[in-house]
Parts: sequence; C-alpha cells; structure tokens
Amino acid sequence: MAVYLTQKSKVLVQGMTGAEGMKHTRRMLAAGTDVVGGVNPRKAGRTGDFGDRRVPVFGTVRDAVEATGADVTVVFVPPAFARAAVTEAADAGIGLAVVITEGIPVHDTVAFCAYAAERGTRIIGPNCPGLITPGQANAGIIPADITKPGRIGLVSKSGTLTYQLMHELRDIGFSTCVGIGGDPVVGTTHIDCLAAFQKDPDTELIVLIGEIGGDAEERAAAYVREYVTKPVVGYIAGFTAPEGRTMGHAGAIVSGSSGTAQAKKEALEAAGVHVGGTPTETARLVLARLESGTRRHS
Repeated sequence: MAVYLTQKSKVLVQGMTGAEGMKHTRRMLAAGTDVVGGVNPRKAGRTGDFGDRRVPVFGTVRDAVEATGADVTVVFVPPAFARAAVTEAADAGIGLAVVITEGIPVHDTVAFCAYAAERGTRIIGPNCPGLITPGQANAGIIPADITKPGRIGLVSKSGTLTYQLMHELRDIGFSTCVGIGGDPVVGTTHIDCLAAFQKDPDTELIVLIGEIGGDAEERAAAYVREYVTKPVVGYIAGFTAPEGRTMGHAGAIVSGSSGTAQAKKEALEAAGVHVGGTPTETARLVLARLESGTRRHS
C-alpha cells in the first residue's frame, strides 16, 4: 500500500507546457507515474512530446477528468493563478491537488484550502516538493532515483531535508514521502500524514521533519502521544536561526519564545519521539529503532 499516491493514480499537470512543467512531467513519467494529461486553456488540443510518450493538453481540468479519469493534479502555475487553478481542480472532482508553486499570498492559500476541503479535495502544499511513493508514482519535483520502496514513512516541511533523509536511508527505502511545504498555511499537516502512516500496513516507522516557526510540531507531538503506536523519529531544523528573521520558508520565523527549535524538540521527546541533532544522526536513530523492532511506547 501507500499514502495518498499509488501506481493507480492518474495524474494531470496544470502548467505542463511551461518550462518547469515540461521538465518535471518528463521526470514524473520516467518514475513510472501515469501522467494522463496537461491543462492549458491556450493550448488545448495539442500534445506534450516526451520521447515515447505524448501527453494530451486539455483546455480545462473538467475536460481532462472526463477524458482520462484523472484523480490527481500537480500545479505548476504562477502564484497569481494558483487559487483559480486549485478551485478549478476541486470543482472538477480531483481528489488530490499537489501545489508546487511558491510565493502564493496567504489569503489565497486560506481560501483555496477551505474551498477544496469542502469539496473533498486534499491539498499538498503549497510551496512544496510534492510526494513520492517509490516504485509506484511521483507527483511533484522529488528526485525519484535517490531511494527505493521500503518501510519508512516520511513527512517533512523541507524539500531539501526530504531529499537528504531519503538519500541517507536509501538502503531501507520508503513507503511514501510527503513534502507538506513550509508556508504558514498548508493543506496537509504533519498530523494528517501521521494518521495516514499509522493506518498504512506497509509503514513500520515514521520520520517527521519540522522547522522553526508556528506550533505544528507541538501539535504533532500531542497527536503522537495520543494516537500513534508506531515508532517516530524526528528532526527539527533551525536551532541556530536568529530571532525574528524568516529563514527560507515563509512560515519559518521565531518570535520571542514561540516556535523555537528547542521547544519543538522537547515537545516531541516528551511524546516518545527520538529527535536527532543532525540529519545524519536522525538517520542513525531510524536504523537503531528498526533494528530494535520496538513499538514507540515500549
């Protein structure tokens, strides 16, 4: 099994005909993803040429869904058009929208996340690398060649740290890796992924990567304590970040004592999560937990 994305997923790419859309559609296809169409109102009726695969371009998401049965969309459109793109996908009945675009105004994100939730569409992102179920499908920009199918579930705010942990633990592999994005508002949270991995029979251990800013990791710790029986290993980025300065992600900012890396680390450890001091140490903790074969509360 997998979380959110499987080999049966039929994927659209909104913005496929742009430079980034073409590049990453080619990579998704190479990873085995069933990319069934692109969406661009100005280029409807054309096709995208990806070597031995020609992908049709549709004028609307609804047209694409009706023609292909697509249930996932990956959004590469510019920030000004992201809200309309996600709204269109939700109206067409898409079940999963992966919003890669960064720089989307927070009020637009709040609006399209609420709209999508009302219509049963899950949002991954925005400002995220997407998600990958190794050996099955890849929706977004995560490199597919740095890992293999395995036993670890990964949820992360950071794209770069997602890639690093995937590489560090490549010999074990992953069930699914989800990059939820680092903006102040995201459609899918750490808690959503923890719940999904807890239910997934192919996930034996969960890796949670957080960063400074907000209280998402503290809330995730509370959820782990109450509901998660599988072992969880964590890493928090930003111990050396100066107070009051945004660090890379729009949501990664510390104000006073709120949102510090230390506070998040302490909350996770109090919930029984082993927290590494570096990505490499985090990988070692994962290996140790898997070798011990223990449940989180043992």
